[in-house]
Amino acid sequence: MKNYFILIMLLFTLFLLTACDSQSDKVKGPVYQTKKDHNTNTKTNYHLAVHPLHNPRKLSEAYQPLIDYLNKNLNNVHIELEASRDYQAYEVKFRARLPELILPNPWQTLEAIKVGYNAIAMAGDAEDFKGIFIVRKDSGIEEPTDLIGKVVSYPSPTALAACIMPQRFLHDNGVDVIKNITNRYVGSQESSIMNVYLEDSAAGATWPPPWRLFQRDRPKEAAQLKVIWETPPLMNNSLMVRDDIAPALTAKIQTLLVKLHEDEEGQKILNGMATSRFYKANNDSYIPVKKFVEQFEQDVRSVE
Repeated sequence: MKNYFILIMLLFTLFLLTACDSQSDKVKGPVYQTKKDHNTNTKTNYHLAVHPLHNPRKLSEAYQPLIDYLNKNLNNVHIELEASRDYQAYEVKFRARLPELILPNPWQTLEAIKVGYNAIAMAGDAEDFKGIFIVRKDSGIEEPTDLIGKVVSYPSPTALAACIMPQRFLHDNGVDVIKNITNRYVGSQESSIMNVYLEDSAAGATWPPPWRLFQRDRPKEAAQLKVIWETPPLMNNSLMVRDDIAPALTAKIQTLLVKLHEDEEGQKILNGMATSRFYKANNDSYIPVKKFVEQFEQDVRSVE
């Protein structure tokens, strides 16, 4: 009887093993299914990385309304705003082709073209893309040569309007920016301005949109500062798409951008960005920037 019981148990175990083997042929691991898996309207996530014009909080305040507008008007695509710690981190990011969309400065535009991004729009008027120098009203500084022996602050050595163009201006007005002054790169436009307010630098370089936002958000501090010089203008920032983005989507984004100023909602979004409008642009639009940077590197310093 005992042997019979053992035989029954062995046969039962063999049956279970056979059943498990047959099931394993069908399912090799966990399968996760959700309603979204079967939804043909599932959105593709993209990122728009804006160069560090502001700290992350202020960047979100300025650009999230644009992101919301694009998401509302694009089908099957969800765009997220992406900030970067500083200019160097931003440049590492786009050189690795990580974001699908970027809003770089014109020098970064040239670098992004090299790795496969294409300009589709210019953000703002070309006349608004110029370097400006901020000083304290009580500084006593009147001429560029008054900065000799002093500290000048900038967001980054690769900031075109807020560093490269101002250093060109100083060079053309008798200041050797390598030997005559101390260049302090402080990470953001607002920091460049605040260094002047706090008297950590004698002058700070920036460009009009951040200065306008600083005057709006920090009127008490701005009242003690003034713009003393400005550079000639150049091409403004670009909006670029990676070259593997579908042409139809690229065209739709471009159309939404260049028409943004045509209604009240769009004007409000642009005002929050301190930007007048978007213009159609392409890679060739930035050839004047390439020539400017080449001459700057010949006369003043290497950009990187």
